[in-house]
Amino acid sequence: MYAANAVRACAYLLGNMFAALGGLLFLPHPGMVGDWADRRRSAARRRLGVPSGSAPTTRRWLALNAATGVPAGLLALLVVGNTIVGVIGLTAWWAFSPADRPRLWVDVPIDGWGDALTLGVVQVVGLGAVACFGLPPLARAQARLLASSRAERLELRVAALTRTRADVLDAHGAELRRIERDLHDGTQGRLVAMTIHLALARQAVREDPDTAEALIERAHASAEAALAELRDVIRTIYPPILADRGLSGALTAVVARSGVPARLDVGDLGEIPAAVETVAYFTVVEALTNATKHSGASVATVTLDREADRLRIRVTDDGTGGADETRGTGLAGIRRRAMALDGEVTVDSPVGGPTSIMVGLPCGW
Repeated sequence: MYAANAVRACAYLLGNMFAALGGLLFLPHPGMVGDWADRRRSAARRRLGVPSGSAPTTRRWLALNAATGVPAGLLALLVVGNTIVGVIGLTAWWAFSPADRPRLWVDVPIDGWGDALTLGVVQVVGLGAVACFGLPPLARAQARLLASSRAERLELRVAALTRTRADVLDAHGAELRRIERDLHDGTQGRLVAMTIHLALARQAVREDPDTAEALIERAHASAEAALAELRDVIRTIYPPILADRGLSGALTAVVARSGVPARLDVGDLGEIPAAVETVAYFTVVEALTNATKHSGASVATVTLDREADRLRIRVTDDGTGGADETRGTGLAGIRRRAMALDGEVTVDSPVGGPTSIMVGLPCGW
């Protein structure tokens, strides 16, 4: 465990050092530097488990990383490099000529097994201890330093909520127009036809019973079609299966009819608001639909669990990856629904796969 933490810390510190040097070279291109800052933020979360939040402004990130990233990266490089030299000197000093034998940290050559088993061991153990117990705290401290300040996080949060509110209002308006169009063009027309057929049947019931019966049958067909269209409209607002079976049962049905063979794993979710259930349901539906249409996956996994007041949804597949929100694959709709409830969405879909969509929703209102 200590060795793995040391490796992750070294990789993070060296990455920040190269990012600092690259940032100075590409200073006229703030977009590129901002992208690097986001990548380093993701690396801090992935390798160190540090919830670094949103990256600070490009100028502040450059200054802080230049001041801390280069020294910390050089220290990690020296520790790793001299540990490797110590290992070589400890085990393979005899394979070098006397003039080319590896020299230890303090510039002491290893000329015999006595030096190798004393000085070499001391260097390897000492630098190994520094790597295992010194570099991980250093990396975490730098990750927190490079995270955004409280004021910046608040500013970013306000900006995100402003964008989300605008998106939600636009989506709400579009949804209302769609519902009105569906009801006007479909259900209303069916009901008008049914009314006309019943009125004609009432007039013909005494004089022409056969015609009246035919009109009543047509009215009955119109009523059934209107009910079916109403159910379709209602299903897009709040799926009835959620009310009948709950979130777990509804998702069981979704997974069972998925175009990609899928497995469902649901933990103890407790009481969840209806709005959160609806977003969770449509998130899984959309993610599995994407996997069926675009990924070429052979299997998918849907996992739901709850941690405190947060519902976590994870949908993975073993497809070709390369999911892109800008190509109309439904990811933008998933993000818009989640952001409307102050949730977050993370998509990890490298080219070649696999694809993982993670959604976090607040459910402790």
